[in-house]
Amino acid sequence: MSARDEDGAVRYRVEGGVAHLTFDRPGARNAMTFAMYDALAEGLARIEADPSVRVAVLRGAGGKAFVAGTDIEQFTGFTGADGVAYEARIDAYVEGLERVRVPTVAVVEGWAVGGGLAIANACDIRVAQSGARFGVPIARTLGNCLSPANLRRLTATLGQSLVTRMLLLAEMPTAETLAPLGYLAAVAEPGALEAEVAAICERLLGHAPVTMRVTREMLRRLARDGQAEATDLIAECYGSRDFAAGVEAFLAKRPAAWTGT
Repeated sequence: MSARDEDGAVRYRVEGGVAHLTFDRPGARNAMTFAMYDALAEGLARIEADPSVRVAVLRGAGGKAFVAGTDIEQFTGFTGADGVAYEARIDAYVEGLERVRVPTVAVVEGWAVGGGLAIANACDIRVAQSGARFGVPIARTLGNCLSPANLRRLTATLGQSLVTRMLLLAEMPTAETLAPLGYLAAVAEPGALEAEVAAICERLLGHAPVTMRVTREMLRRLARDGQAEATDLIAECYGSRDFAAGVEAFLAKRPAAWTGT
């Protein structure tokens, strides 16, 4: 394994309003080191600071895996207290992804396992290559557990029955199994995957940024509290320049030119 593979990286680039974050450690199926988790947080901060970014796409390098969990070597010598701190740290990274201001798209090729599933699950939209597999087989492999926050996130998207099976039986369902549940926006053959991702990004780039931002935040709040307050978000949306421009454009029978303000 090369020095680059030992450390790993999260590559960041912006093209046409889309930020691309690529987990780059293909020799280890993109298993996350703490340095890579930190780089993910840095990439999200760059998105927050760049108003030209309207969509974020996350994927793994090498075409064999999205992310195959956290690097197991980092667990050597762990105590119970270390486990509590680790789960809290992962929760913070995943919550940062949930809170980022733009829609997020996970492109899953191969394996999305453990922490990789948590990252893909936190994205708004998931697109998978045919045959991709998803799971947290820790009952068969490491013998650790997930935090309540990550269990809540998984059961919110996949349902408690399926999550229980995935965890207790160490099941790794395929993309084809999960697609009918609405978990995936699309399942594409290798030759069609890039076109599918581009089409989804194009649709998102054409939609009202404020509407998408406040809707995503409302959904995030409701996942934690079914009676969550959101008057601030409603006021932000209806008070935005984009809403006024959208009404004007609709009445004039022309497309709106969204600015995100």
